[in-house]
Amino acid sequence: MEGIPHPIPRTVEEVFNDFNGRRSGLIKALTTDVEKFYQQCDPEKENLCLYGLPNETWEVNLPVEEVPPELPEPALGINFARDGMQEKDWLSLVAVHSDSWLLAVAFYFGARFGFGKNERKRLFQMINDLPTIFEVVTGNVKQPKDQSANHNGSGKSKSSAKSRQSEPQSKMVKISPPSKGEDESGEEDEEDDEQGATCGACGDSYGTDEFWICCDICERWFHGKCVKITPAKAEHIKQYKCPSCGSKRARV
Repeated sequence: MEGIPHPIPRTVEEVFNDFNGRRSGLIKALTTDVEKFYQQCDPEKENLCLYGLPNETWEVNLPVEEVPPELPEPALGINFARDGMQEKDWLSLVAVHSDSWLLAVAFYFGARFGFGKNERKRLFQMINDLPTIFEVVTGNVKQPKDQSANHNGSGKSKSSAKSRQSEPQSKMVKISPPSKGEDESGEEDEEDDEQGATCGACGDSYGTDEFWICCDICERWFHGKCVKITPAKAEHIKQYKCPSCGSKRARV
């Protein structure tokens, strides 16, 4: 995927420098270059990936055609979730997958060139001393323990914020449609269940072996595959808007 050939890292220091260069490129894409990155991730295009390059640049491109690929590949299809989530949540999701990809590439090189236990430990320690991309993008860079002890007030506010974030997420992102007979509280609940038992996109009936998600605006249920939302993506959505409600909001 990288047009310009880069030297293959073979030592711990070289692998770390490769990691750091790719990391810098990804951080640029998700912070200073975020408008350009957002525009390139058009949901109408095919499956796209975000690549960080060793020279501290980034690119959005199709995955490599080679199978298996020469290097581990980033998360596929990041553009599909762009318009179904709030921008900050989408960027956070891409950041998490980018962190995972960087570790995969670094330890791929370690395995390829026979790093031993001590070399792997040293490489991880060097990587672990850096904030993750997710921490940089969300502004949630954790302080060392000796510093956090001097900021008890801010530490409390962070922990309370985390609990507040987790509560609405569990309430608002509905993973599966209600099953009929689950509620015995009246006719209105039964009517809601019947409406939730068909997909608002394709009209097919609910199947217990399929992933579903509910729009928090119109309260219609959708197959995850119909709106291009996976269970992993749903975990990061605080308020899901279906494509129809999302486009209405954009026009307003």
